[in-house]
Amino acid sequence: MKKFFSKNKKLILMILFTLAALLIWRIAVYIKIPFFNVEMPEGDKEANLIGFLDIFTGGALSQFSIVALGVSPYITASIVVQLLQMDIVPQFKEWAEEGESGKAKLNQWTRYIALFLAFVQALTFIITYIRNYGTYILNVYEITPFDYVYMALTVTAGTAFVLWLSDQISMKGIGNGASMMIVAGIIAGFPGMVNSLISGLLKPDTETGFVPGTKEYIIFAVVIVVLLLVVVGVVFMEGLQRKIPIQYANRPAAAQVRGKQDSNIPIKLNSASVIPVIFSATLLSLPMTVINLLNIQNENLAFWLEVVFSYRKPIGFALYIILIFLFAFFYSFLQINPDKMSENLKKQNAYIPGVKPGEDTAAYISKVLFKITVLGATYLALLASLPIILGNVFGLPESVQIGGTSIMIVVGVAIETAKQIKTQTQSQEYRGFLR
Repeated sequence: MKKFFSKNKKLILMILFTLAALLIWRIAVYIKIPFFNVEMPEGDKEANLIGFLDIFTGGALSQFSIVALGVSPYITASIVVQLLQMDIVPQFKEWAEEGESGKAKLNQWTRYIALFLAFVQALTFIITYIRNYGTYILNVYEITPFDYVYMALTVTAGTAFVLWLSDQISMKGIGNGASMMIVAGIIAGFPGMVNSLISGLLKPDTETGFVPGTKEYIIFAVVIVVLLLVVVGVVFMEGLQRKIPIQYANRPAAAQVRGKQDSNIPIKLNSASVIPVIFSATLLSLPMTVINLLNIQNENLAFWLEVVFSYRKPIGFALYIILIFLFAFFYSFLQINPDKMSENLKKQNAYIPGVKPGEDTAAYISKVLFKITVLGATYLALLASLPIILGNVFGLPESVQIGGTSIMIVVGVAIETAKQIKTQTQSQEYRGFLR
């Protein structure tokens, strides 16, 4: 044991540093936005505040925390910067091709955009909920425009603090700081999900006279089994990839044989990751957010907006799935540019066996990526719709997410972290051997 700790001292310190940073973040979750009450009626919180974003913030949004937005503005800003590199902002495109120095400039601008988005999102969130629930949310009754700006700036500062913590995890911890913050939020909400599941199915209610029977215990067992199967299925699917073999024109035949296993282009089944689901859910929530922000009192309009844009309604659900497919294709081809990949292969004197370099190679990669994305988008749509389907079939609370993208994020980050830890351990072994 002593030998193990001495041999992996650096790795252990990295893990401890990561845990300490996450603990600081969890403490910050319970620091409220100024003027907001410490407590809010549970019924209203459950009905109105438990949403898609709250899952990834570990309940910080429903706690009215100063870190309510987490790293979500940074993720949105990263996507915006990637889109702006597509000849929309020539300077961004130039920086993207300059290597590490250009990457640093892009990262700096990403943070500027993230803080701007954080301020806008915080201001929208605060105005909406003060208008709808200000009678018991606020500690004061007179509020000025300056108070709105002050509260929004506080939440923006909280987002900046979370981004700084994620940077520290990336530099001094086990890496993937932003992803680790999201995973920590999802895991932090898991006990609450289990408690909601037990309370909804197995807890007797003296007021209504509800006593759990055989049906409730069977549903509980089925839900747990489905959850385990989903975890196993996601682990399997996240590891799938299509490898396009390549060969080098200036490499000897013997070297071609020795390096055959490494000479390929790996394309993951789900190249777009969870981004299509986040985009789809965000777009569907925009109309109701605007209605609440403008405080439009029109019951018919609100009814039809809910029918069309709520993914828990048939029309909204169909639109949700369509948007996931569209964004999956868009983001996959944004992440993997067949024309650029073909150009890079040509520069390296590499080619795909049986395919001519240039336009034919780009067309071949596009065809392969299209087929893979069809499967990946189907997998992503099924995973995103699973909580909705099971919730409607078994009558589960909205806070109980069986499946969904949250498990995919946790599994994906866990796999990546395990690889990094393995790499770190192996590098220490090699250094020890050389010494």
